[in-house]
Amino acid sequence: MKATIYHNPRCSKSREALAILEDAGAEVTVIEYLKTPPSRDELARHARAGIAPRDGLRRAEDGAKALKEASDEAILDAMAADPILIERPLVETEKGVRLGRPPETIREVL
Repeated sequence: MKATIYHNPRCSKSREALAILEDAGAEVTVIEYLKTPPSRDELARHARAGIAPRDGLRRAEDGAKALKEASDEAILDAMAADPILIERPLVETEKGVRLGRPPETIREVL
């Protein structure tokens, strides 16, 4: 099975999700999203896969506070412009896309 993880190696939840993928024997493509941010189109594709932009927003970041009442489109624009606003880890397989919060939720797409 192939899996892609949008990963931040400094995040314990992201490291846990990566370990779950590796333990499951997945062929993992690791994208350090702060170095190689997903495009707005990629973020929108994840939204179409069932993760609402608001759910994919890292609310603890200062930039997210201004998006409290924003539309999905505005949130996607903001995440594309500033990838620190993207919640992590985000895992995609042929079975779907899941946010790894908690990391065990990625098992749903393995």
